Amino acid sequence: MTDLTLMPEPLPRAARWAVFGVFALLVVVGVVRRAGDRPILALVFGLAGLVLGAAAFFASRTWMLPAAAGAVAAVAVVCNGQPSNVGWFAVIVLVGWAALAAPMLVTVVLAVGTVLLLFGEFLFTVQDPGWFGWIGGTVFAFVGCTFGRRQRDLLVQLREAQAGLAQRAQAEERNRIAREMHDVIAHSLTVSLLHVSSARLALADDPDEAARALAEAERLGRESLEEVRHAVGLMRGPTDRMRPLPGGSDITGLVEQFRGAGVDVRLHLDGDISAMPATVGLAAYRIVQESLTNAAKHAPQAACTVYVAVTDSTVQVTVDSSGPPTAGTGLGLLGMRERAEALGGQCEAGPGGSGWLVHAALPMHATHGAAK
Repeated sequence: MTDLTLMPEPLPRAARWAVFGVFALLVVVGVVRRAGDRPILALVFGLAGLVLGAAAFFASRTWMLPAAAGAVAAVAVVCNGQPSNVGWFAVIVLVGWAALAAPMLVTVVLAVGTVLLLFGEFLFTVQDPGWFGWIGGTVFAFVGCTFGRRQRDLLVQLREAQAGLAQRAQAEERNRIAREMHDVIAHSLTVSLLHVSSARLALADDPDEAARALAEAERLGRESLEEVRHAVGLMRGPTDRMRPLPGGSDITGLVEQFRGAGVDVRLHLDGDISAMPATVGLAAYRIVQESLTNAAKHAPQAACTVYVAVTDSTVQVTVDSSGPPTAGTGLGLLGMRERAEALGGQCEAGPGGSGWLVHAALPMHATHGAAK
């Protein structure tokens, strides 16, 4: 239901001056048309109509209705009960302006009052059919300008909604890139540090093993840098040189990376992991990556088991780590949950299994669009 006291969107000041100029011109024409019949009276009420009209166009909301009603009455005196006086157009302009710029209650009262005034002119002055032309013009101005005002307000609301959606999309994109950066950097640093630690321990007894561990840490660092560049590059738009995002088929290689860094991790697959859609595969990959990263960071000696089960309808991802990790920032757990929920799935993490359990259920066909 429309609020009759609600102010419409304000019109530009230039538009106010333009419409008021038309109103003033019509009042002056009405005064001139009555120059031969009591011109002093016509001049006085013409000036009163201009002053009250200016108040209706530019004054505050409180004075809008009495000023507009006074202006209509002054114009009626100027036109002296003659339907042939074109000064009545000023009344139509004022009603149309109210329909565009005044609260609806003010507009309705002014329009109804003007129609009653014109009908009274017909009954008590000159019973001329021309009065019904002015009545029809007033009603047309009220209806047409009210419709135009409604369309203008809808356009303003649509633009505000579009701006809100754009801001929301920007915030979601920032969150998505932040998750990507967190997952990539946390994983790379954790695994690289494991290799560096292995190299330090093996440096005296097995230089070849130390060199291999350092080479692997270097490789992971370069790979991480490339993924960071890819994530940052997404902010500038996709290009042909962008490397593909990891998916379900890359989970095996991910587990091998952690295993090569000394993490005791086993992988159990059930179903065809390559059948995952790209968005679902990316979410599953990141959840496994974050879970193993947290385990390696907070419980480095813990044994981990990764279960991935793929069916026609769902993907079940479970990472079971013995020995619960210590409390972290919580950003990783939040990121996993957001990834799953973005696809219409769910992810839970907490004590369970052999110590700490992460379980995610992802639909094979995302219900909320793409992964974030």
